[in-house]
Amino acid sequence: MKPYSIHTKVLPEHIDDLGHVNNVQYLYWVQEVAHAHWEELTKNLHGKLGVWVVRSHSITYKSPALIGDTLQLRTYVKQSRGVLSERIVEIFDSNQRLLTQCSTQWCYLNPSTNEMEKIPQSIIELFES
Repeated sequence: MKPYSIHTKVLPEHIDDLGHVNNVQYLYWVQEVAHAHWEELTKNLHGKLGVWVVRSHSITYKSPALIGDTLQLRTYVKQSRGVLSERIVEIFDSNQRLLTQCSTQWCYLNPSTNEMEKIPQSIIELFES
């Protein structure tokens, strides 16, 4: 399970009344890096793929991110079984200090019916490569 990373910069609109990144912004980044990773993994695949929806997020805030910080958003899929996949997202500052960690359960849906569908083995293998 090779991690995938993107970088982002903390902008003024990300800051809350306490002077650090708002909790909702972290969740936005969690979904952004997950989507970017999925796009990277599937860019050479043809045919209809399933769609992912969030079942739950569990997020732990360890230290605040502040305006102007450059952050690394790192993700990997920890495990997949049945219709569910657990994805980990870790957010680091420029000193590689872990600021936030999130575990998200994603549910795989059939793109035509929007019904839950077992994750195909070929998708699980993409996550494991």
